[in-house]
Amino acid sequence: MILLNNEYKLINSQYRNMRIAYFIVIVITISLGLASRKWSTLLPSFVAQNAGDILWAMMVYFGFRLLLVRQSTLTAILLSFLFSFGIEFSQLYQEDWINQIRGTSLGALILGKGFLVEDLVRYTVGIMIATVLDKLALKFTLRS
Repeated sequence: MILLNNEYKLINSQYRNMRIAYFIVIVITISLGLASRKWSTLLPSFVAQNAGDILWAMMVYFGFRLLLVRQSTLTAILLSFLFSFGIEFSQLYQEDWINQIRGTSLGALILGKGFLVEDLVRYTVGIMIATVLDKLALKFTLRS
């Protein structure tokens, strides 16, 4: 019984450490995304046009990994696509009350302003990049 209890504590500490790591990655991703918007004039045009949405989708993926750390990466991928695409398609809905929310800085960052098919591509790229980075990090840390 003691062995099982120690294994349980070890597994829980691993999940706690993973949550801390995902939280740190989320903070870094948000910082990079905000920086890509604020200093977009200093970036190459292609990066300035695409980085914000790619980083937003990466943040969504890492957010699901943080919340659902015991679930598979496939679950995080599917939920990230569902959430990101859902937000994008919600931009087709244009009523005063939601446009007032979108008119705020935070509302615009979370909900966006207008539907763009290109954003779906950017979200796909962001989720894929985040997944690859996540898999590489997990492989590296599990090997250690």
